[in-house]
Amino acid sequence: MTDPLAWMDELPLVAILRGLTPEDAASVGEALVEAGFRCLEVPLNSPRPLESISRMVEAVGDRAVVGAGTVLTVEATRAVAQAGGRLVISPGMDAAVIRETKALGLVSLPGVFTPTEAFQALAAGADGLKLFPAEIAGPAGLKALRAVLPAETRVLAVGGVSPETMGDWMQAGAAGFGIGGALYKAGDSAAVVGERARTFVEAWRRIR
Repeated sequence: MTDPLAWMDELPLVAILRGLTPEDAASVGEALVEAGFRCLEVPLNSPRPLESISRMVEAVGDRAVVGAGTVLTVEATRAVAQAGGRLVISPGMDAAVIRETKALGLVSLPGVFTPTEAFQALAAGADGLKLFPAEIAGPAGLKALRAVLPAETRVLAVGGVSPETMGDWMQAGAAGFGIGGALYKAGDSAAVVGERARTFVEAWRRIR
């Protein structure tokens, strides 16, 4: 499978690996893919993030879509592409970043919180939306947002999601989730991350 959006639709759980180091990138990536994850994000405020992305692409890039989070500028977007990343995720909505992401042939998932931001992101070409911080909006906030968005819009809830709450979010219209601290904390071993990942994958499949 080569289409990153197809990978995302297969299992729309994005592993947010904030604090990952290049030394651990390959082993953690392997553990996540073995558990079933297909979308891996290294936030750019991690140590040497572009090196981690490159190593992860080399290790699992034929089995998962690897990219960056906390992408704030056009220049950073280009750097992600040069590192081999195919996924660009941001905490906020920047139309220039979205347009550059699409011009480079990458997947764009900007962060939004309001209908205005959501429609501006879609108009700029975003492939989906990251509802962030999801724990503040809650499932009720997502349900209200979904009522006005095009039905086919992918909305991923990011922030405070657990295996126990995934069902509530999906009933509200979440198409997937970004999972950070509940999945990975800096220094965690690949074995620990893989075990947590399996818990999320099993919860997703059970709810689906």
